[in-house]
Parts: sequence; structure tokens; C-alpha cells
Amino acid sequence: MPTVTTADGVEIFYKDWGSGRPIMFHHGWPLSSDDWDAQLMFFLREGYRVVAHDRRGHGRSTQTSDGHDMDHYAADAAAVVEHLDLRDVIHVGHSTGGGEVARYVARYGGDRVAMAVLIGAVPPLMLKTDANPAGTPMEVFDGFRDGTANRRSPFFLEVASGPFYGYNRPGAEPSQAVILNWWRQGMMGGAAAHYDGIAAFSETDFTEDLRAITVPTLVMHGDDDQVVPIADSAEITITLLPHGTLKIYPGYPHGMATTHSDVINADLLEFIRATG
Repeated sequence: MPTVTTADGVEIFYKDWGSGRPIMFHHGWPLSSDDWDAQLMFFLREGYRVVAHDRRGHGRSTQTSDGHDMDHYAADAAAVVEHLDLRDVIHVGHSTGGGEVARYVARYGGDRVAMAVLIGAVPPLMLKTDANPAGTPMEVFDGFRDGTANRRSPFFLEVASGPFYGYNRPGAEPSQAVILNWWRQGMMGGAAAHYDGIAAFSETDFTEDLRAITVPTLVMHGDDDQVVPIADSAEITITLLPHGTLKIYPGYPHGMATTHSDVINADLLEFIRATG
């Protein structure tokens, strides 16, 4: 399998398909690069070079017990970029991967980055604090920790069957194949990485990262996102980005890149072509 070894000895698995202008995809918690299948295949057919990696502790990357924080996540992404010598890159991140994109572009991007896309992304800060009173209470994330540490397999099925894809909404038609694919990806990774990753995606403040992003950035968010509520994420993120565009999807869930891949892919392509 193609991997790159980081400075602290972790092997990061990556996919690198096609040729042309590179688009790099950053996945959400607790998944893997497989979660981007619909996007990888679409943009591959459109003539782009598509790259996606498994975050440390996730998928096929090393199940290390260390470094499950946004600084390491961004450094690992940078290791993949440098290993492949990617330039003029479009970085696309979903959920936790959106935080990874924000931290990577702000700290490592430089002249290698052309634009960024944040889909259902966690920035600027998920956790409810005195300075962020509309955020999600710590008790919610403690529930995620309990589920991950003590009953990971059924808990992952519950997340995929419910709020992630909006399958708990009246009239929803759950896809068992989509649910099981989410579960499969999650169970490939390490429980310790998933446990520590909850703090990484919920407690990291990306405010200054967003302010430092100078490339055009598209923010895509469903207004029925039950995992990362839009009012405390995208609607604040857009006020912090120097060159941001916000696109809201009425009724779409957190996992909209899967449930509505046709719409998301078309809008991504339009943004890329229009931005140049």
C-alpha cells in the first residue's frame, strides 16, 4: 500500500489517482479516505488528480496511540503533500477533515494551495464555552467518548443509522449499505485514536486559522446538520474567512456528500472552474 512516514514514525496511507490538477480530500471522524469514493470517482472522470489519505489511527494508517490532535493531523497532511510534491492544490475537508484543512492551509499551505472547501466542517469551535455560548455542551461529546470506549461497534451503527445521514428524520429512507459502509470504515480504525479525536474535533478553536486563510474558500453546509449545527459553524466561519463563499443546502444532513453526492459534486466542480 502507498504510505508516507511522518517525522514521528507514523505511516499514513494515501490514494493518488489520475493526473491533472490535484484535489486532496480530508475525511471526517471516525472514517477513512473511502468516505470520498463518490467524489474521487467523479473528479477522476473529470480529468483531475485525486488524492485522499487515512488520518493517523484511522483506516489503513498506523494505529498509533499518540498525536491525535489537529496539529499532528495538519502535519500529516503536509507530509503527504510534500511526499507527492503537490502544487496548485484544491483542499476539500468534511467535518473533522474541514478542521484539518483549516489548520493545514493556515500553517503549511503557502503557495501550494489554490483554494479550500469546507463541507459540514467543525470550525470555528464546536464546544460550548463562555465565549461560545451557542456551542454543543461537553456532555454530548462525553457521550461520544463513552460510546467509543465502551461499545464502539453498536455506537457506530447508531450514529450512522441516525443523525449522521439524517436517517432519524420523519420520511427518511435509510440505506443499509451506506450505514454499514460507515460502520466498516469506523471499525477499521483504532479505538484510542477515535477516542482522542473527539477532543480534537470538538475542542480545537480554529478562529485564527480561518482568519489566516487567504485563498478562495467555499463553505458548504446543510441546514439540517445534526452533528455540526450550522448556526455555530458555517454561519460563523463565513464571517472569519477573508475570501469565503457560503452555500447552504436546505434539509441536507451532515453526511450530504454521500446522500446528495450528485448535487455536492456538481457544485464543487462549478466552484473550482469558476475560481480558476
